[in-house]
Amino acid sequence: MAVEEVTEGVRNLTVEGDAAGAAAGEGAVRRAAGSSSNRIQVSNTKKPLFFYVNLAKRYMQQHGDVELSALGMAIATVVTVAEILKNNGFAVEKKIRTSTVEINDESRVRPLQKAKIEIVLGKSEKFDELMAAAAEEREAAEAEEQA
Repeated sequence: MAVEEVTEGVRNLTVEGDAAGAAAGEGAVRRAAGSSSNRIQVSNTKKPLFFYVNLAKRYMQQHGDVELSALGMAIATVVTVAEILKNNGFAVEKKIRTSTVEINDESRVRPLQKAKIEIVLGKSEKFDELMAAAAEEREAAEAEEQA
């Protein structure tokens, strides 16, 4: 799947209450009871990297900040998404939390321990300006394609 298709899918995404999980696709966004509406739980197998980058931008547009969360092997994906957003000037780091959670698996006698990370990012001062510039570039490219 091309990055443009992922970007288009995220651009057309609307985030409203618990419907966001269904709109974003299977497993991309999960809501636990009492969790915040701006949390993205990242999987390293279900969606491409830039799906999460663009989804995080959309959440920051709507909520002002976003919480990226992952377990185990998906931690590298969350850190990469956060670094892309920070290095491109879209986000500033607010908080990083690490912990270990126990996962109960029926096939094992003892619970499995997994590393967990939560990164909270806020909009940078240049966020709105960068998003407007990106929208203008998209519109110019679309007009050029139609001409």
